[in-house]
Amino acid sequence: MTLLRVQPAVDLASRAAAVAVGSLFATNGLVVGAYAAVLPALRDRYDVEAGAVAVLLVTSGAVAVVSMQVGGRLADRIGARRVTLAALPLMIVGALAMAWAPTFPLAVLGAAVVGLGNGANDVSMNAIGVVVEQARRAPVMSRFHAFWSIGSFLGAGVVLLTSRVVTHEKGAIVAPALATVAVLAAVTLAVTTRWVPVTEPVPEAVSGEKRTIPRIAWLLGGMAICFGLMEGTAFDWSSIHVTDVAGVDPGLGASGLVTVTVFMVGMRLVGDAAVTRFGHEAVVGGGSVVAAVGFAVTVVATALPVILTGWALVGAGVALIAPQIYAAAGHLGGGRMLAVVVTFGYAAFLAGPAIVGWLVHTVGVQHAMVLPLVLSGVLVGVSRWVPSVRR
Repeated sequence: MTLLRVQPAVDLASRAAAVAVGSLFATNGLVVGAYAAVLPALRDRYDVEAGAVAVLLVTSGAVAVVSMQVGGRLADRIGARRVTLAALPLMIVGALAMAWAPTFPLAVLGAAVVGLGNGANDVSMNAIGVVVEQARRAPVMSRFHAFWSIGSFLGAGVVLLTSRVVTHEKGAIVAPALATVAVLAAVTLAVTTRWVPVTEPVPEAVSGEKRTIPRIAWLLGGMAICFGLMEGTAFDWSSIHVTDVAGVDPGLGASGLVTVTVFMVGMRLVGDAAVTRFGHEAVVGGGSVVAAVGFAVTVVATALPVILTGWALVGAGVALIAPQIYAAAGHLGGGRMLAVVVTFGYAAFLAGPAIVGWLVHTVGVQHAMVLPLVLSGVLVGVSRWVPSVRR
């Protein structure tokens, strides 16, 4: 039984509904992309080491994981639309708090607010996306995730552009970059809110049923942990990796994240067509192979062009995986299974890079890329069991 039902206030198959849901993904990606891209500047601003950056990531990740659970239950009780439209402003407030935080502990508090909004928003916007896809004749989840990649690209781009017009004093780009992103996110949300589909609350009798979670959910959840850490590493550590390994300034180091997001956008725009032609299993397996090659390059390369080539392959490969896993979960098990898989994926996306941070502190940022490389290989092996969704 599908847990999420929708009021016909907005035609689910309409372009307006698809664009509105895409804007939710884009706005989330905008804030997350900027947050990841300013990490090197935040490190310089407060004169802290990689271990402190890991503390910041652990905090925002842990809060987000808790927020997912609360947000999922609230989505069942009051509707996913309401959760999404409450969570996104929290992300904006958190970004503004980080922009002008005078001390590192206050910056961590701002990151926690970002995580609080991000966790609830991740679950609810994916739930709305699955419902919209169910109403359409062709797959669309990959394009929704492409909107997220476009948003994250713009967020990283704002940081990169800010570094070219703002003084090069340590950490000077943090405040103007995050403030700009917060304004863009608020305007986008205000313009598109009216077209976001409304999801009906789940009756207590249904949401309270004791049912066994299908075993396929745990397989998809395990795969979500793998690609979540891979994608999280790309977003949270690519800028620092480029900065430290290539020996460039933090502003140019943001080109690592820009490269990742550009290739993610390109692949996700064609991902739905690839699924239609080749199927979920082939798309997930192929993406895993490409990502593995990319991470292998980041482990050994030292020249900037080669490093960026590696991150381009990572972005292209990872881009094909997440939308198909989430779509399979939503179609096969409805909102309940989707919540399980999304929680695994985004928990790894948000908290996994903190593990990488510990490795960065222990063995260096380049050798730390061995972990996502290994997980890419795991995905290659288990992709044969990805279920096909029959529409």
